Amino acid sequence: MSFTTASSRWSDVWLATAARGISSCGDFLAASALTLALQSAGAGGLAVSGLLLAATLPLVVLAPLTGRLADRVDSRTLLVIAGLAQAGICLALAYAERPAMMIALAGLLAVGLAVTQPVLAALVPAMVRPADLPRASALQQSAGTLGVLAGPALAGVLVGGFGTRLPLLLDAASYLALVAAGLLIRTRRGGRRVPEKVLADGGIEPRTWRLRRDPLLLATVIGVAGVVGSVGAINVVEVFFIRETLHSSTTMYGLVTGAWTLGALAGSWIFARAVGRLHRDGALAGAGLALLGGCCLMVLISAAVPTALLIVPIWLVGGIFNGGNNVFGTVLMARRVPEAVRGRAFASYVGAVQGASMVGYLAGGVLLELLDPRPLVAAAGVAGLAAVGVLAVPLSRAARRDRAAGTPRQAPRTADPAEPVAAPKVEAGTAVTPVPGR
Repeated sequence: MSFTTASSRWSDVWLATAARGISSCGDFLAASALTLALQSAGAGGLAVSGLLLAATLPLVVLAPLTGRLADRVDSRTLLVIAGLAQAGICLALAYAERPAMMIALAGLLAVGLAVTQPVLAALVPAMVRPADLPRASALQQSAGTLGVLAGPALAGVLVGGFGTRLPLLLDAASYLALVAAGLLIRTRRGGRRVPEKVLADGGIEPRTWRLRRDPLLLATVIGVAGVVGSVGAINVVEVFFIRETLHSSTTMYGLVTGAWTLGALAGSWIFARAVGRLHRDGALAGAGLALLGGCCLMVLISAAVPTALLIVPIWLVGGIFNGGNNVFGTVLMARRVPEAVRGRAFASYVGAVQGASMVGYLAGGVLLELLDPRPLVAAAGVAGLAAVGVLAVPLSRAARRDRAAGTPRQAPRTADPAEPVAAPKVEAGTAVTPVPGR
């Protein structure tokens, strides 16, 4: 792997953290506002699943392209252009009135997200020393979860008091944080910053790296994607479960949703301390899958509650598990992927996970036309737990093979001629994102 060879550049980490937090808040502010607008207008599960699919499809379809862009084009250029484009699209979204137009613009907005996610993810290891990566990762996860925490809560309050336009205008302004970060962050990658050739003592040639050639990483991606696809219907069902089955307000919907992200904030710091104790990558991958199982268990338990308020502590625990999984995934990817292709690796990871989540979105939208929300919440939890049990088998086998083969060869360290202090993350989940993909 390749991190900075000098002292960690924490000023850049904080700038990236602030940009991620503000833009994440805007993302979920808009997503929650549009979801509530569709539900309040009488739209069914198919309309909500259509919105989620539109916001996810670019992350899947464009992953091969945006990953290469993140590795080959100057990170500053990408952040500035994408941030300005997203601000303009969100401004148009604030004045869109037809559901079809909202869905189409949400899809365009996600195109920018497909670009900025791998750019920011791949920048973080370039800013810090290996020993500081868990802390930097926790800061990034904290920013994302704080944004996700604030976004739905603000949406619940603002939509109830002012309608959907004001939240969407605030979202447009939030994307300017990406522009500012692109201009102020000194650490850069891509463009003319070509890594040095591979060292002769066993480094991994970046051009030959493929996800399928790393059985442990491949099993991890398949495991996370499989669980997300199985439990993903909860993302569509949740708003109907809280608003219609439990007869709660838009404000309560925002608070319940925010409880998961508050837990993820705590979990990212709790489990960042545990990363140092897991020296083998197989143990790290296995622990991440186990934490996803905990997330699914909390979804199952929530199906039995009589009131929305009781979901809050359950969602809080689920979020703690989710935050730990995100940190473990970040460190695992940074350990095993050469720096020169880290943007492509992250985009591939997110594309696989978001592609799986689309299956859940579609299933949730279709099943809501046939069944009540409560049994669907329970079914999502059971399906997720079953996926964890099934996918733990190939992951365990890959971990044993990896352990038998010894420590994997690391990517060579590289020097960045344009950034003498910083030589040249992939984070799990987005999302992206409560249970990844949420």
